Amino acid sequence: MRPNRLRELWKAGKPAVAGWIGSGSSYLAEVMANAGYDAIVIDMQHGAGITVDRAVACLQAISTTSAVPMVRVPWNDPAYIQYVLDAGAYGVVVPLVNNAQDAARAAGACKYPPLGYRSAGPNRARLYGGPDYLQHANEEVLCFVMIETQEAVDNLEEIARVPGVDGFYIGPSDLAISLGVPMAPDNKHPKHVAACQRVLEVAKAHGLVPGIHSSGPEEVARLEAAS
Repeated sequence: MRPNRLRELWKAGKPAVAGWIGSGSSYLAEVMANAGYDAIVIDMQHGAGITVDRAVACLQAISTTSAVPMVRVPWNDPAYIQYVLDAGAYGVVVPLVNNAQDAARAAGACKYPPLGYRSAGPNRARLYGGPDYLQHANEEVLCFVMIETQEAVDNLEEIARVPGVDGFYIGPSDLAISLGVPMAPDNKHPKHVAACQRVLEVAKAHGLVPGIHSSGPEEVARLEAAS
C-alpha cells in the first residue's frame, strides 16, 4: 500500500503543513496540491458546495501530486467517513468531538474490524493506495478529532485513550465561542491560549499529533517552535 507521507514525517520528528480548500473545483484542488503543502484538506463542513461527488473529483486531482489527500467531513457521521475513505482520502478530520463516545464513533468508522467497524469496499481507495489496501489501511489512514468546546477540553484524557485516534485538531473559532471569548485569528486571549496549551500537552503525553488552523507562515513558525 502507498505509505502515508504524513506518518513518515511525524516518525522523523518533522512537522507537516496542510492547505485547506473550501471549493469543489478539482482544478483549484490540483493547484493547491502543487503548491508544496504536505497535505490538502478538502473542507466538506464549511466549504462551498462540496458534495460527495465534488470531493471525489478533488481527491483525484490531489492524487496527481505527493500531497496527502484528506477530508474534513461535515459531521461525525460514519456514512460520510466511509464515502471519502473509499474514495481515496488518506485521513479525515472529524468536527465537534466532545467525549470518548464521540471519538470512538469517529475512529471506529476509519478502521476495519477488529479495530473498528468500517465496511470493506475501497473502490477508488484501492486504485490510489494499491491492491493490498485492505490489508494495510488500518496502519495508514488517519483519524483527527476536532477539539472545539470546553467539554472536549475537559474530556481530553479520555478522548486521547480511544484506540484509533491519531491526533487532535483545534477548531479555534468554535473553541472561542465555547469559552466565551472573542474570535480572532491566532487567538491570544488567555483562556484560549490555556485551552490550546492543554490540547498540546495531552496530545504529546499520549503520542498523538496536535494540529490547529493558522493565519500564515509567521504563526506556523511560532507554533512549530512552541510544540
